[in-house]
Amino acid sequence: MKHGIAFRKLSRTTSHRMLMLRNLVTSLFEHEQIKTTLPKARETARMAEKIITLGKRGDQAAHARAAALLLKPDLLPKLFTTFAKRYAQRPGGYTRIHKFGNRPGDNAPHAILELVDNPRDIRWEVTSRAVGWDLLREKLKSKRPVAIINAGAQDTLDVISTERKLTYDEPGLLRPKTRWNLQKVLRFRDGSAPLLMSQKAGDYMDHLLATPVVFRDIEKEERDAVTEKRRLIEAEKKKPEAEQDRSIVGFGVSSSGKYPVREMRPAPGHAVPGETRGALHIARGALSDRKPRPLPKVLTPPSLFSRRRQEKTRTNA
Repeated sequence: MKHGIAFRKLSRTTSHRMLMLRNLVTSLFEHEQIKTTLPKARETARMAEKIITLGKRGDQAAHARAAALLLKPDLLPKLFTTFAKRYAQRPGGYTRIHKFGNRPGDNAPHAILELVDNPRDIRWEVTSRAVGWDLLREKLKSKRPVAIINAGAQDTLDVISTERKLTYDEPGLLRPKTRWNLQKVLRFRDGSAPLLMSQKAGDYMDHLLATPVVFRDIEKEERDAVTEKRRLIEAEKKKPEAEQDRSIVGFGVSSSGKYPVREMRPAPGHAVPGETRGALHIARGALSDRKPRPLPKVLTPPSLFSRRRQEKTRTNA
Protein backbone atom coordinates (compact mmCIF):
# COMPACT_ATOMS: atom_id res chain seq x y z
CA MET A 1 0.00 0.00 0.00
CA LYS A 2 1.17 3.52 -0.80
CA HIS A 3 1.19 5.00 2.66
CA GLY A 4 3.23 8.15 3.23
CA ILE A 5 4.10 8.70 -0.47
CA ALA A 6 2.70 12.18 -0.92
CA PHE A 7 5.45 13.57 -3.16
CA ARG A 8 8.93 12.85 -4.44
CA LYS A 9 11.64 12.80 -1.77
CA LEU A 10 14.38 13.36 -4.41
CA SER A 11 16.86 11.38 -2.25
CA ARG A 12 17.25 14.29 0.18
CA THR A 13 16.32 15.13 3.71
CA THR A 14 13.33 17.36 4.35
CA SER A 15 15.37 20.48 5.04
CA HIS A 16 17.63 19.95 2.03
CA ARG A 17 14.69 19.21 -0.27
CA MET A 18 12.68 22.26 0.81
CA LEU A 19 15.65 24.61 0.42
CA MET A 20 16.41 23.19 -3.02
CA LEU A 21 12.80 23.62 -4.18
CA ARG A 22 12.66 27.15 -2.80
CA ASN A 23 15.83 27.96 -4.73
CA LEU A 24 14.41 26.51 -7.95
CA VAL A 25 11.12 28.40 -7.55
CA THR A 26 13.03 31.63 -6.90
CA SER A 27 15.08 31.09 -10.07
CA LEU A 28 11.90 30.31 -12.01
CA PHE A 29 10.24 33.55 -10.91
CA GLU A 30 13.39 35.52 -11.68
CA HIS A 31 14.14 34.14 -15.17
CA GLU A 32 10.69 32.63 -16.02
CA GLN A 33 12.53 29.66 -17.59
CA ILE A 34 14.88 27.18 -15.96
CA LYS A 35 16.48 23.91 -17.00
CA THR A 36 16.71 21.06 -14.49
CA THR A 37 15.98 17.35 -14.20
CA LEU A 38 12.45 16.13 -14.88
CA PRO A 39 11.58 15.03 -11.29
CA LYS A 40 12.83 18.34 -9.88
CA ALA A 41 10.88 20.25 -12.52
CA ARG A 42 7.64 18.49 -11.55
CA GLU A 43 8.07 19.22 -7.85
CA THR A 44 9.11 22.80 -8.56
CA ALA A 45 6.01 23.28 -10.69
CA ARG A 46 3.81 22.12 -7.81
CA MET A 47 5.31 24.64 -5.42
CA ALA A 48 5.31 27.44 -8.01
CA GLU A 49 1.59 26.93 -8.70
CA LYS A 50 0.80 27.40 -5.01
CA ILE A 51 2.96 30.54 -4.69
CA ILE A 52 1.35 32.13 -7.78
CA THR A 53 -2.05 31.42 -6.23
CA LEU A 54 -0.88 33.37 -3.17
CA GLY A 55 0.13 36.21 -5.47
CA LYS A 56 -3.34 36.29 -7.01
CA ARG A 57 -4.94 36.47 -3.56
CA GLY A 58 -2.90 39.54 -2.69
CA ASP A 59 -3.86 39.83 1.00
CA GLN A 60 -1.50 40.30 3.93
CA ALA A 61 -1.47 36.63 4.89
CA ALA A 62 -0.57 35.59 1.33
CA HIS A 63 2.19 38.20 1.28
CA ALA A 64 3.68 36.82 4.51
CA ARG A 65 3.60 33.21 3.27
CA ALA A 66 5.16 34.10 -0.07
CA ALA A 67 7.90 36.12 1.65
CA ALA A 68 8.70 33.09 3.82
CA LEU A 69 9.13 30.82 0.77
CA LEU A 70 11.00 32.98 -1.74
CA LEU A 71 14.73 33.40 -1.17
CA LYS A 72 14.87 36.84 -2.84
CA PRO A 73 12.55 39.49 -1.36
CA ASP A 74 13.02 41.58 -4.53
CA LEU A 75 10.73 39.16 -6.40
CA LEU A 76 7.69 39.83 -4.20
CA PRO A 77 6.55 42.90 -6.20
CA LYS A 78 6.86 40.89 -9.41
CA LEU A 79 4.75 38.11 -7.91
CA PHE A 80 1.94 40.34 -6.66
CA THR A 81 1.84 42.65 -9.69
CA THR A 82 3.18 41.10 -12.91
CA PHE A 83 2.21 37.47 -12.31
CA ALA A 84 -1.07 38.32 -10.58
CA LYS A 85 -2.13 40.45 -13.56
CA ARG A 86 -0.93 37.95 -16.16
CA TYR A 87 -2.78 35.00 -14.62
CA ALA A 88 -5.83 36.86 -13.30
CA GLN A 89 -8.22 35.09 -15.72
CA ARG A 90 -6.40 31.75 -15.73
CA PRO A 91 -7.85 29.24 -13.19
CA GLY A 92 -4.61 27.26 -12.94
CA GLY A 93 -1.83 25.69 -14.92
CA TYR A 94 0.68 28.52 -14.62
CA THR A 95 3.70 26.36 -15.52
CA ARG A 96 4.68 24.17 -18.45
CA ILE A 97 7.30 21.40 -18.67
CA HIS A 98 9.16 20.58 -21.89
CA LYS A 99 11.18 17.38 -21.91
CA PHE A 100 14.71 18.08 -23.10
CA GLY A 101 16.46 14.76 -23.59
CA ASN A 102 19.00 13.41 -21.11
CA ARG A 103 21.78 15.18 -19.26
CA PRO A 104 25.34 14.35 -20.31
CA GLY A 105 27.22 12.49 -17.61
CA ASP A 106 24.59 10.75 -15.49
CA ASN A 107 21.97 10.47 -18.30
CA ALA A 108 19.29 11.99 -16.07
CA PRO A 109 16.12 13.11 -17.90
CA HIS A 110 16.36 16.83 -18.57
CA ALA A 111 13.43 19.28 -18.80
CA ILE A 112 12.77 22.99 -19.28
CA LEU A 113 10.32 24.45 -16.79
CA GLU A 114 8.75 27.74 -17.80
CA LEU A 115 5.92 30.03 -16.77
CA VAL A 116 3.02 30.08 -19.20
CA ASP A 117 2.74 33.20 -21.41
CA ASN A 118 6.22 34.42 -20.52
CA PRO A 119 8.04 36.69 -23.01
CA ARG A 120 10.03 33.71 -24.38
CA ASP A 121 7.21 31.15 -24.39
CA ILE A 122 8.38 28.08 -26.32
CA ARG A 123 4.90 26.90 -27.31
CA TRP A 124 4.10 30.39 -28.60
CA GLU A 125 7.16 30.31 -30.85
CA VAL A 126 6.47 26.82 -32.18
CA THR A 127 2.76 27.53 -32.77
CA SER A 128 3.52 30.72 -34.72
CA ARG A 129 5.83 28.74 -36.98
CA ALA A 130 3.21 26.04 -37.47
CA VAL A 131 0.62 28.66 -38.45
CA GLY A 132 3.02 30.26 -40.92
CA TRP A 133 3.90 26.88 -42.41
CA ASP A 134 0.25 25.86 -42.94
CA LEU A 135 -0.73 29.20 -44.48
CA LEU A 136 2.24 29.18 -46.83
CA ARG A 137 1.46 25.62 -47.92
CA GLU A 138 -2.12 26.60 -48.80
CA LYS A 139 -1.05 29.71 -50.70
CA LEU A 140 1.54 27.86 -52.77
CA LYS A 141 -1.22 25.63 -54.16
CA SER A 142 -2.76 28.53 -56.09
CA LYS A 143 -0.13 31.31 -56.23
CA ARG A 144 3.41 31.71 -57.39
CA PRO A 145 6.10 32.46 -54.77
CA VAL A 146 6.75 35.89 -56.28
CA ALA A 147 3.07 36.81 -55.95
CA ILE A 148 3.04 35.72 -52.30
CA ILE A 149 6.13 37.79 -51.56
CA ASN A 150 4.60 40.89 -53.17
CA ALA A 151 1.27 40.45 -51.39
CA GLY A 152 2.82 39.79 -47.97
CA ALA A 153 0.98 38.31 -45.00
CA GLN A 154 -1.92 40.74 -45.04
CA ASP A 155 -4.66 38.16 -44.52
CA THR A 156 -2.87 36.28 -41.73
CA LEU A 157 -4.72 38.16 -38.98
CA ASP A 158 -8.09 37.39 -40.61
CA VAL A 159 -7.21 33.71 -40.86
CA ILE A 160 -6.18 33.56 -37.20
CA SER A 161 -9.42 35.27 -36.11
CA THR A 162 -11.46 32.79 -38.17
CA GLU A 163 -9.57 29.71 -36.99
CA ARG A 164 -10.09 30.66 -33.33
CA LYS A 165 -13.84 30.18 -33.76
CA LEU A 166 -13.66 26.77 -35.43
CA THR A 167 -13.80 23.46 -33.60
CA TYR A 168 -11.23 20.70 -33.91
CA ASP A 169 -13.06 18.72 -36.63
CA GLU A 170 -14.28 21.63 -38.77
CA PRO A 171 -12.42 22.19 -42.05
CA GLY A 172 -10.17 25.21 -42.30
CA LEU A 173 -6.85 26.44 -43.64
CA LEU A 174 -4.89 25.17 -40.63
CA ARG A 175 -4.40 21.57 -39.60
CA PRO A 176 -6.58 20.50 -36.64
CA LYS A 177 -3.60 20.14 -34.30
CA THR A 178 -2.25 23.55 -35.28
CA ARG A 179 -5.67 25.12 -34.73
CA TRP A 180 -5.93 23.46 -31.32
CA ASN A 181 -2.53 24.82 -30.26
CA LEU A 182 -3.42 28.27 -31.62
CA GLN A 183 -6.59 28.40 -29.57
CA LYS A 184 -4.70 27.25 -26.48
CA VAL A 185 -1.97 29.88 -26.61
CA LEU A 186 -4.45 32.69 -27.35
CA ARG A 187 -7.10 31.69 -24.83
CA PHE A 188 -5.93 33.73 -21.84
CA ARG A 189 -3.83 36.38 -23.61
CA ASP A 190 -4.91 39.98 -24.14
CA GLY A 191 -6.43 41.46 -27.28
CA SER A 192 -3.09 42.25 -28.91
CA ALA A 193 -2.05 38.57 -28.99
CA PRO A 194 -3.66 37.73 -32.40
CA LEU A 195 -1.80 40.63 -34.03
CA LEU A 196 1.51 39.51 -32.53
CA MET A 197 0.84 35.94 -33.66
CA SER A 198 0.07 37.08 -37.20
CA GLN A 199 3.29 39.10 -37.31
CA LYS A 200 5.37 36.15 -36.13
CA ALA A 201 3.67 33.81 -38.59
CA GLY A 202 4.26 36.33 -41.40
CA ASP A 203 7.94 36.63 -40.49
CA TYR A 204 8.30 32.86 -40.60
CA MET A 205 6.54 32.74 -43.97
CA ASP A 206 9.01 35.29 -45.32
CA HIS A 207 11.84 33.19 -43.96
CA LEU A 208 10.51 30.10 -45.73
CA LEU A 209 9.99 31.99 -48.96
CA ALA A 210 13.64 32.94 -48.87
CA THR A 211 14.58 29.25 -48.91
CA PRO A 212 14.24 27.68 -52.38
CA VAL A 213 14.71 24.20 -50.91
CA VAL A 214 11.31 24.43 -49.24
CA PHE A 215 9.63 25.14 -52.58
CA ARG A 216 11.20 22.09 -54.15
CA ASP A 217 10.12 19.91 -51.24
CA ILE A 218 6.52 21.14 -51.35
CA GLU A 219 6.26 20.78 -55.12
CA LYS A 220 7.80 17.30 -55.00
CA GLU A 221 5.33 16.13 -52.37
CA GLU A 222 2.44 17.57 -54.39
CA ARG A 223 3.62 15.76 -57.53
CA ASP A 224 4.15 12.49 -55.66
CA ALA A 225 0.69 12.71 -54.09
CA VAL A 226 -0.94 13.41 -57.49
CA THR A 227 0.92 10.53 -59.09
CA GLU A 228 -0.06 8.14 -56.30
CA LYS A 229 -3.72 9.14 -56.50
CA ARG A 230 -3.81 8.71 -60.26
CA ARG A 231 -2.19 5.32 -59.93
CA LEU A 232 -4.87 4.21 -57.49
CA ILE A 233 -7.62 5.47 -59.79
CA GLU A 234 -6.18 3.65 -62.81
CA ALA A 235 -5.82 0.45 -60.78
CA GLU A 236 -9.47 0.63 -59.68
CA LYS A 237 -10.71 1.28 -63.23
CA LYS A 238 -9.03 -1.91 -64.45
CA LYS A 239 -11.19 -3.95 -62.06
CA PRO A 240 -14.73 -5.03 -62.91
CA GLU A 241 -17.27 -2.30 -62.27
CA ALA A 242 -18.92 -4.26 -59.45
CA GLU A 243 -15.62 -4.55 -57.58
CA GLN A 244 -14.53 -0.93 -57.99
CA ASP A 245 -14.22 1.29 -54.95
CA ARG A 246 -16.41 4.27 -55.76
CA SER A 247 -14.71 6.44 -53.13
CA ILE A 248 -11.48 6.20 -55.13
CA VAL A 249 -12.83 6.20 -58.68
CA GLY A 250 -15.12 9.15 -58.01
CA PHE A 251 -12.30 11.21 -56.52
CA GLY A 252 -11.07 13.56 -59.23
CA VAL A 253 -7.46 14.71 -59.10
CA SER A 254 -7.10 18.34 -60.05
CA SER A 255 -3.95 19.86 -61.42
CA SER A 256 -3.57 22.01 -58.32
CA GLY A 257 -3.59 18.92 -56.08
CA LYS A 258 -6.22 20.12 -53.56
CA TYR A 259 -6.41 17.10 -51.29
CA PRO A 260 -4.79 16.01 -48.05
CA VAL A 261 -1.06 15.45 -48.47
CA ARG A 262 1.54 13.99 -46.18
CA GLU A 263 3.00 16.03 -43.39
CA MET A 264 5.98 17.96 -44.71
CA ARG A 265 9.39 18.22 -43.15
CA PRO A 266 11.02 20.01 -41.44
CA ALA A 267 8.32 20.17 -38.80
CA PRO A 268 7.51 23.50 -37.09
CA GLY A 269 10.04 24.18 -34.39
CA HIS A 270 12.86 22.40 -36.18
CA ALA A 271 15.67 24.14 -38.00
CA VAL A 272 14.86 24.74 -41.66
CA PRO A 273 17.39 24.97 -44.50
CA GLY A 274 19.39 28.15 -44.12
CA GLU A 275 18.79 28.41 -40.35
CA THR A 276 21.29 27.39 -37.71
CA ARG A 277 18.95 27.19 -34.70
CA GLY A 278 15.40 25.94 -34.22
CA ALA A 279 12.52 27.63 -32.39
CA LEU A 280 13.38 25.81 -29.18
CA HIS A 281 16.89 27.29 -29.12
CA ILE A 282 15.66 30.76 -30.04
CA ALA A 283 12.87 30.75 -27.44
CA ARG A 284 14.94 29.66 -24.51
CA GLY A 285 17.46 32.46 -25.11
CA ALA A 286 20.02 32.52 -22.31
CA LEU A 287 19.51 28.79 -21.69
CA SER A 288 21.14 27.91 -25.01
CA ASP A 289 24.54 26.29 -24.90
CA ARG A 290 27.02 28.95 -26.04
CA LYS A 291 30.32 27.83 -24.57
CA PRO A 292 33.39 29.69 -25.85
CA ARG A 293 35.54 27.71 -28.24
CA PRO A 294 38.91 26.73 -26.78
CA LEU A 295 42.00 28.28 -28.27
CA PRO A 296 44.20 26.11 -30.48
CA LYS A 297 47.16 24.54 -28.75
CA VAL A 298 49.53 26.50 -30.95
CA LEU A 299 48.15 29.82 -29.67
CA THR A 300 47.76 28.76 -26.04
CA PRO A 301 50.38 30.56 -23.90
CA PRO A 302 52.65 28.20 -21.95
CA SER A 303 52.12 28.04 -18.23
CA LEU A 304 54.72 29.08 -15.65
CA PHE A 305 55.35 25.44 -14.81
CA SER A 306 56.05 24.53 -18.43
CA ARG A 307 58.53 27.44 -18.82
CA ARG A 308 60.42 26.45 -15.68
CA ARG A 309 60.50 22.85 -16.85
CA GLN A 310 61.92 23.90 -20.23
CA GLU A 311 64.60 26.06 -18.56
CA LYS A 312 65.52 23.18 -16.23
CA THR A 313 65.82 20.82 -19.20
CA ARG A 314 68.12 23.23 -21.01
CA THR A 315 70.33 23.67 -17.90
CA ASN A 316 70.72 19.93 -17.42
CA ALA A 317 71.58 19.55 -21.07
